[in-house]
Amino acid sequence: MQIGMIGLGRMGANMVRRLQRGGHECVAFDRKPAATTEIAKDGARGFNTLPEFVAALKAPRAVWLMVPAAVVDKVIADLKPLLQPGDIIIDGGNSHYHDDIRRANELEASGLHYMDVGTSGGVLGLERGYCLMVGGTKENFARVEPVFATLAPGAGSEPSGVKGTATHGYLHCGAHGAGHFVKMVHNGIEYGLMAAYAEGFNILKHADAGLRTRETDAETAPLSNPDHFKYELDIGAVAELWRHGSIIGSSLLDLTAGALARDPRLEGFAGRVADSGEGRWTLQAAIEESVPAYVLSAALYSRFASRDRAEFADKILSAMRLGFGGHQEGSK
Repeated sequence: MQIGMIGLGRMGANMVRRLQRGGHECVAFDRKPAATTEIAKDGARGFNTLPEFVAALKAPRAVWLMVPAAVVDKVIADLKPLLQPGDIIIDGGNSHYHDDIRRANELEASGLHYMDVGTSGGVLGLERGYCLMVGGTKENFARVEPVFATLAPGAGSEPSGVKGTATHGYLHCGAHGAGHFVKMVHNGIEYGLMAAYAEGFNILKHADAGLRTRETDAETAPLSNPDHFKYELDIGAVAELWRHGSIIGSSLLDLTAGALARDPRLEGFAGRVADSGEGRWTLQAAIEESVPAYVLSAALYSRFASRDRAEFADKILSAMRLGFGGHQEGSK
């Protein structure tokens, strides 16, 4: 199948490579000539102007966008005059599902189709494949399914009893917006999983607390029994251990073990953790649905704290303690 790809960043370029390897004909666009030159080495046709890119695609076209959510509307506005009724625009980034519903309605008035595809796999997707969560009509899903099937990992995991395309790593989740809704919650869960690993490894790292000298004063809670905390654990080895046969094994644990093997003290990281929006959107949906999401909200707030957004609140706490009890701040 012929497919157009706009955006040749880390994921977009590798998706083109995987599709080329799977026998598809890829036409690619990126404003950076170096990106299109590089992707041409893998057999794709690369262009640096949208008119040339669209002209190289046969109608009815399928154009996949792998661009930041903030620029999707701009790209669609530039692309729309060049397309014809029956063409499909596929947003494979991390747009808010509300935007998907709006875009589908706007494009339908011009005879254009729209699909939203939550895409998970990151930089490892070229070899492992991508998990694809698709929103749109069943007819358009069927039309683009050969592309989904090639990008997805394919069957291989232990069967759960569920039948259908989900066992191969791609699924038509529902109407417009459903794909990005499922991906939004997927990323919210990712926040929670990452936070759980981080907190657990942090507890392991400080299991030697009984070996260190601690201040003895009214401001510092003592260890109840220092002898209970005299373990100098090899955190990297524990991470590697858990990768083999443990119920908490996962791709995230694989990445953690690899990072600890390369940099046991993680000195290359400052610990300032960004959030790209999906965690917030997941909590907004939970609030609208009146559904509790304790873990996901705590994970998001911990990211805020990592960026010093709790600093002023901590100062308020210290000021109150000083005021009511004369408690002086200790050193860090």
